[in-house]
Amino acid sequence: MPPSRSLTARERARAELTSEIKAQARIQLAEHGAGGLSLRAIARELGMVSSAIYRYFPSRDDLLTALIIDACTDLGDAVEQAGKAHRKPRLRWRACCTAAREWALEHRQEYALIYGSPVPGYAAPQDTVAPAARVPLVLLDALRGAHHDGQLTPAFAGPALSLTLKAQVEAVAEATGTDLPADAVTRAILAWTQLFGMISFELFGQLVGSVDPSKPFFDHCVESMADFVGLPA
Repeated sequence: MPPSRSLTARERARAELTSEIKAQARIQLAEHGAGGLSLRAIARELGMVSSAIYRYFPSRDDLLTALIIDACTDLGDAVEQAGKAHRKPRLRWRACCTAAREWALEHRQEYALIYGSPVPGYAAPQDTVAPAARVPLVLLDALRGAHHDGQLTPAFAGPALSLTLKAQVEAVAEATGTDLPADAVTRAILAWTQLFGMISFELFGQLVGSVDPSKPFFDHCVESMADFVGLPA
């Protein structure tokens, strides 16, 4: 394999300025939210002429997409790394769910960008799909390990899948390359939405005055969802 090419001075300068633009954009996210993101304001803060920033990000949406991909990638790295520390499916499940919550608590603005209110006028492009899919894929992998060992035993059967839902989850299984049965994929999707619903409720203050602080509730729900999807104790 040929040695990797070193970056030129111009390429290094571009990479550094791109990083500075993103950093300033994250400050704006914290102060004004995604809807208030302004390329001109970022250029002004960085001492750039406004026209120069468009050579790095042609539009606000391009910058938003880059920030979303960065956030999803960082979250995916954290969850995948947590999962690698455990071979037993249930321990992997618990570690991955906990890592997602911890990342969200440490990166509130980035979490809100991914899972908060939609940004008016912005539609996430296909480029964001693969990074956003990393967390549910890790959760599916925990189920797949138990399924292959014949140990995936849900706590209760639940209702039968409608024909429409069955077709949807079979398409998900095909797209993700999993050989889990349709009912197992459905349970995984339900648990995935439960996971980020719990995290969102905690971060956005919906649990204040009830299960607050929320970690005991979160831990209980993670174990309950592990039972629900059928992971062995």
